[in-house]
Amino acid sequence: MNRLAAPLILLAALAAGCAGKSAPPQWRMDAHDAAERATQAYLSGDSRVAALEWTRARAEVSRTGRPELLARLELMRCAAEVASLQASGCPAFEALRADVHDAELLAYADYLAGHPANAAQLPPAQRAAAAGGEAAIAAMADPLARLVAAGAAVQAGRATPQLLTLAADTASQQGWRRPLLAWLLVGEQRARDAGDAALAQALRRRIAVVESAGAPPGSPAR
Repeated sequence: MNRLAAPLILLAALAAGCAGKSAPPQWRMDAHDAAERATQAYLSGDSRVAALEWTRARAEVSRTGRPELLARLELMRCAAEVASLQASGCPAFEALRADVHDAELLAYADYLAGHPANAAQLPPAQRAAAAGGEAAIAAMADPLARLVAAGAAVQAGRATPQLLTLAADTASQQGWRRPLLAWLLVGEQRARDAGDAALAQALRRRIAVVESAGAPPGSPAR
């Protein structure tokens, strides 16, 4: 399975009304590809490429004149932010909320914000994570979906030390620099707050390794 498959489910409805055609319309394929590249670039820490690809994806979806489809795209971006502990409240989605009538989409937006009032309307994996907590999150097969669920748990004030470790390990396994740094930094701060100097120092060493990625040889880590 594509490692970005879970958030890209949000784009599945872009095919609505086109099921009878032999091939999806070009705008849909272009939007899907641009959104996937944008998500990968964002997780890897390449903000410039991510911004360019999100712009391309928005341009393609905007050609349809359908606010609800654009709202789905905006939630994809918000999901990547939540996975990286950089939640912004998803203002771009909120600006489109009045035109969103899909209960699952609205529930997912609330879930990303940390208050799943309609958890029963969530996609199955996120529904289980919202109800089952850390164990359910750990059982999620898709790494990005797992990070999104962990980020939503932080938003809801339900993050445990074990969840922080799980999220950091998930990002590490995928080589996703942005969320890895975010989760390690939160873990370090919590370790310091708890008086666990040894753990805080170990996490600081990991942070230094990630921060040095891409730096010229001999350059000090930030």
